[in-house]
Amino acid sequence: MSTPSLSDLPIRRLTRGDLHACADLSEDRGWPREEHKWGLLLSAGTGYGIDDPAGGLVGACVVTEYGPGRRPELGAIGMVLVAERHARQGVGRRLMQYVVGQAGPTPLTLHATPNGRPLYEELGFKVTGRAEMVRGRFTADGHSDSVATRPATAEDLSAILRLDAEVFGPDRTHVLTRLPAFADQLRVAEKGGELIGYAAAWPNMDTHVVGPLIARDTETAKALVASLAAGTDRPLRTDIDVRHEELLAWVKERGLEGVAFNAVMTYGTPELPGDWTRRFAPLTVAAG
Repeated sequence: MSTPSLSDLPIRRLTRGDLHACADLSEDRGWPREEHKWGLLLSAGTGYGIDDPAGGLVGACVVTEYGPGRRPELGAIGMVLVAERHARQGVGRRLMQYVVGQAGPTPLTLHATPNGRPLYEELGFKVTGRAEMVRGRFTADGHSDSVATRPATAEDLSAILRLDAEVFGPDRTHVLTRLPAFADQLRVAEKGGELIGYAAAWPNMDTHVVGPLIARDTETAKALVASLAAGTDRPLRTDIDVRHEELLAWVKERGLEGVAFNAVMTYGTPELPGDWTRRFAPLTVAAG
């Protein structure tokens, strides 16, 4: 019996039942397995994959849509992976073309590595920004923060959602309501009884990833990062919009180091919606 060609293998929706196969695919490409993150993405977003007749997945990606269910206002593409044994055979291009076709008129965004960027540019994605990944053990400076922070409670959820809608733009309630279970820490910043920022730290292998990080200003962002760092003994990792130069310089002064740059790309829109001045870091680059 002949083996079907890669181009004949169907693209199907992935479910949480595919979590281990997705983690295997990550590992195959030298990425961490990241099962915790895959679980969130497959629950809150839509996964697409191609089954390998020999077992496992040929390739996969996830799209997380934001806005009203029937009329999403933005789709974030992430975790675009092709098994090493099937690399450089057009699988990634086929997956991306399929995802763009499924999105229809919905604008799309993604964070591109230098290796992935040429393909995305060929498909019509434009570079609209950059983010720097930083990682390391945070060292506190010993000064008390001028902005008060505290652990978030269930009563804070409506205020978090209101602030996030102002800053991010499209509604992402279906993702943010999963944060209390997904993250090890969720903290808010307040001033005069008003919620002016929030941030989470979630476990990813041996680190805690800081994201999302939404704050009224840089001082608020610093206070949230410092408070999250105080609550963990793991190294921190986050992806900061490079326009936030002061925050980037500050975290590097306190022990984090630049690891890589990703290009923020969009399709069908000249720029991301919302207010970038208050959007410091995404939940994860895979979900925007």
